[in-house]
Amino acid sequence: MAAKSQKKITSKKNKKINILQDPRYRVSLAFFLAFVVVYFLISFTSYLFTWKTDNIEWIDVFSSSDLLVNNIGGKLGAFLAHTFIYDWFGIASFIIVGIIGIFALRLFKINIPNFSKIIKVSIVALFWLSLFFGLIDLLAVNKNFLFGGLQGLAMTKWLSAFMGTLGVSFLLLLSLIGIFIYGIPSVWSYLEQLIKPKAIEEDVMIEEETEDENKLSEEDPVLQDEQEIVVDFSEEEHEEIADDNQQQGQLSDEEDDELPEEQEEEDKEIISATDNEDEDTMTEQDAQDDEKQKEEFDDVDFEVEVAEEEETSEIIGPMPSEKYDPTLDLSFYKYPTLDMLKKYDNEGVDVQKDELEANKNKIEQTLLNYGIKIDKISAIVGPTITLYEIVPVAGVRISKIKNLEDDIALSLAALGIRIIAPIPGRGTIGIEVPNAKPQIVSMHSVIASKKFQEAEMALPVAIGKTISNETLVFDLAKMPHLLVAGATGQGKSVGLNAIITSLLFKKHPSQLKFVLIDPKKVEFSLYNKLQNHFIAIPEDADDFVITDVNKAVHTLLSLGREMDIRYDLLKKAFARNIVEYNEKFIDRKLNPQKGHRYLPYIVVIIDEFADLIMQVGKEVEMPVARIAQLARAVGIHMIVATQRPSTNVITGIIKANFPARIAFRVPSIVDSRTILDQTGANQLIGKGDLLIAENGNVKRVQCAFVDTPEVERLVDYIYEQQGISPFLLPLPEDDKTSSVGGFGDGDDGYERDALFEDVARYVVENQHGSTSMIQRRFRIGYNRAGRIMDELEEAGIVSASDGSKARKVLVQDMATLEQILKA
Repeated sequence: MAAKSQKKITSKKNKKINILQDPRYRVSLAFFLAFVVVYFLISFTSYLFTWKTDNIEWIDVFSSSDLLVNNIGGKLGAFLAHTFIYDWFGIASFIIVGIIGIFALRLFKINIPNFSKIIKVSIVALFWLSLFFGLIDLLAVNKNFLFGGLQGLAMTKWLSAFMGTLGVSFLLLLSLIGIFIYGIPSVWSYLEQLIKPKAIEEDVMIEEETEDENKLSEEDPVLQDEQEIVVDFSEEEHEEIADDNQQQGQLSDEEDDELPEEQEEEDKEIISATDNEDEDTMTEQDAQDDEKQKEEFDDVDFEVEVAEEEETSEIIGPMPSEKYDPTLDLSFYKYPTLDMLKKYDNEGVDVQKDELEANKNKIEQTLLNYGIKIDKISAIVGPTITLYEIVPVAGVRISKIKNLEDDIALSLAALGIRIIAPIPGRGTIGIEVPNAKPQIVSMHSVIASKKFQEAEMALPVAIGKTISNETLVFDLAKMPHLLVAGATGQGKSVGLNAIITSLLFKKHPSQLKFVLIDPKKVEFSLYNKLQNHFIAIPEDADDFVITDVNKAVHTLLSLGREMDIRYDLLKKAFARNIVEYNEKFIDRKLNPQKGHRYLPYIVVIIDEFADLIMQVGKEVEMPVARIAQLARAVGIHMIVATQRPSTNVITGIIKANFPARIAFRVPSIVDSRTILDQTGANQLIGKGDLLIAENGNVKRVQCAFVDTPEVERLVDYIYEQQGISPFLLPLPEDDKTSSVGGFGDGDDGYERDALFEDVARYVVENQHGSTSMIQRRFRIGYNRAGRIMDELEEAGIVSASDGSKARKVLVQDMATLEQILKA
């Protein structure tokens, strides 16, 4: 009974294994693999020409049809080609197409000599070529295309760190020789002749003995069968053996008619045939033993099949014990190098001793003329300014010295004299005097400084050098927002470029994104090329640098939505800020399938904020203030710049939320007090001379100079590296806040405001309409409310404006209003 049940189980397993023996399944699978080969070949070949644009993720394959790709194979083809060629094996991925093609030919019953050897050599060649091209990618200085793929580059980097580039080269050479020796028998024969010439005769003798054994095996069926069993590993040979055994069973039936029919059937199932002379005396126990051996052989085949299924199971991403690496998508990204920045001949400090002595005597004489004696005076020389520290005798009032600012400037015949009375924490009075020959502070010098290179900050910025010739490095993430002001031509734009350059030198594209708003349309145009690395834009934005005023408001509202989404993620993760959240995500304590993602810092830079205020007023001020109030914890930081720091531009709301300020030279004391809450900015000498106020401390700094050609070299270097699609803010704004300053389907070819219908219903329902009422009820700016009121007038819902009198509502009931809205 046990033997019969074992036999039934074996037959079921054989059905699973031999399903491909059915011509219908086999031919169907063969045609499917042939289609896969053609599709992969077309997609892979097309990707070689479209790889710069067709970098899509798996989720993009099922996205809307708005996402267009240039690959002939469509979105699926672009994704497969990007995965195999870019993420995995590089151009060696074409070998995979060949392997699939070989299996397709095998299913079509086309004889392929040395099938198993070809498969093994192809798999080894796949990894060898990936490593070989990965070594080429590693040695290449400027590479636009990864010939070995990310997998090959990563393995080559690991091997190079382990055994050096030269060691990797020798390893690849030796492995290539091994592949040729194993894959091409003639190569081994040739090497064998070179190494052991005498072994040829022994090989001939072995061949003769083999031929004799073959002759004997032909005469002796037992030996023939045993030899066939030893070399039997393919299905085709197994079928031939079964046919031979069946013929032998038929012969035994003719010799002995007394054998039962059941015994004949069992004889046909036996794989290992015994001696023909002993077949007449075979016992039932021997047949059961042979059947048991066959069943054990079937079990081995089944286990091998199960093992193959386990090997093909997918493991997505690194093991849970490993930490997430946010830079993995662009692991080959190379940071900019210092040779892209220019060195100047007149860098450093160059002040003559005679100049210092003359200024010291003039300061001392001027104070003495007003009855102020000095106990001590010292000088700290900077690149553009020299600080003279004086210690007056006891009993001298500080205010008396402070009031002599203009007199000291007159005696020194210099502009930009500033008195610091007293210097915080020093117990002295400082007099800042411009140098006769100011020196250039290059961007190269501040980036190359040890202070910046070793800065462990979230968003390090090297803005320039202080009076003591020390590089000033601050963390933008701790400021957390920055207000920049200065008159035209005083260095404000260069300062913004210095901030951006500092961040580009220090941060990886996965860690930082910029939102650039430039109403002047020319200041940030160079940074358009950072679109695939560092630029963040709303989903429906057309330009990577926002230049349109209405689109600027729309972008700020999108940032507000992004801020809200990030706060929701922090709430779910029980994290208080972006640092704690990202640490949990890197430690794989947060599940991406639940919406969690690594959060890069977002730096929003708005140039010419006054122009935005002048055009859209409160509509831009409120989202800026909201982001500045709340966005610090979620990694969104703002830099707002303006050349007119008047109170109608730098309002109380803006100032309250921008504690850090940078002031270049401004024309008046009022402007200085607006930006810094104190005088001093009006006494700067220009050309990058600035005051930076942080936590109540004001420092004078010479801004680092970065020229347009330097920025172009830096941006081009990043642009030429392969990047990823821009970081899109994930959600558009709400319908109620969309089209701020925008419109929706009007009769005159433009679009009316999205709130038009809601406002119209409210006005008709209350039979009262005014701009101020719309502002309060719908919480929008004055300009937008006025535009909606004009649209209501054009639609015939309210009357025209009549001075200070309220407008009349011309529509008396909701039914009439609905007809107007439908029309």
